[in-house]
Amino acid sequence: MELKCIVVDDEPLALGLIESYVKKTPFLNLVGSYSSAVEASSVLSTNPPDLMFLDIQMPEMNGLEFSKLVGDKTKVIFTTAFQQYALDGFKVNALDYLLKPISYTDFLNAANKALNWFKMTSGSGNNESTKGENEETKSIFVKTDYKLIQIELDKILYVEGMKDYVKIHMEDQQFPILSLMSMKALESALPAKQFMRVHRSYIVQASKIKEVERNRIVFGKTYIPVSDSYKDVFQEFIDKRMLTNQ
Repeated sequence: MELKCIVVDDEPLALGLIESYVKKTPFLNLVGSYSSAVEASSVLSTNPPDLMFLDIQMPEMNGLEFSKLVGDKTKVIFTTAFQQYALDGFKVNALDYLLKPISYTDFLNAANKALNWFKMTSGSGNNESTKGENEETKSIFVKTDYKLIQIELDKILYVEGMKDYVKIHMEDQQFPILSLMSMKALESALPAKQFMRVHRSYIVQASKIKEVERNRIVFGKTYIPVSDSYKDVFQEFIDKRMLTNQ
């Protein structure tokens, strides 16, 4: 799968850096670069890209304001030098947030996240292409300890959110994988049919649930609470699989 993308940044050096990163990433196709949100707005109505790398602090119209005008067809990855914008970025449903100076490793991690999102939300195509995409989404790449590692989705037990980090607990590893990302970003990259959000701080793999005790999911010595916000969805999941004497 190839993603059409544009870059929007009023700083020439930053614009050139992201352009160079896009050009050396095989699945990204650069279709435009713009020095302001106003300049980039014209392309959204005529030929909307799949992905936009968008600076936040810009004159005339900042990136947060501009992102609210972007249609559903275009996903946003924010790029900025100011960390305080991170929460605002996720409030407008951005896929990711890159803090300047941006390394290629960080950029690639965000780009892979976008690729996984589009693969999982794309419509069905011919059998061969669909088969290929399903095979590719059996794993994801996450950044940990300054490197990218590939994780097999089938081996994830549950994910635990801890402020700016997530802990990915695997069935074949004693210690969890720690990665700097939001729960929302990771949730968007995980197949919805396979993983279930049960709490603001927990995502579980449904097929790995072996025991439920007093509205808590039991993984060994760990008890994961099911919050009121997700209780109905979780109960529906249980009810569909419940055997009765009737």
